[in-house]
Amino acid sequence: MRHLGPPLSPRSSLDRGTRSATHDGEMERMRAAAWHRHGVAALSVLDITDPWLRQAIINEATRRWGARKAGGSHGQ
Repeated sequence: MRHLGPPLSPRSSLDRGTRSATHDGEMERMRAAAWHRHGVAALSVLDITDPWLRQAIINEATRRWGARKAGGSHGQ
């Protein structure tokens, strides 16, 4: 086996510059897999149209993990 040039650098999950942004379809597939495999539901509060239900989910998330920091690009 013959190599041309120097060996390639090792790949790492910590190398953030090589992966493209996650597409909406890919995110939806990951959410579905999390639900089916682990019973975890990942919902965007902007996708929840019922105001009462949306507020209930926001309240529960705030109770568990604290208030969201201002300036985020997702949610409210």
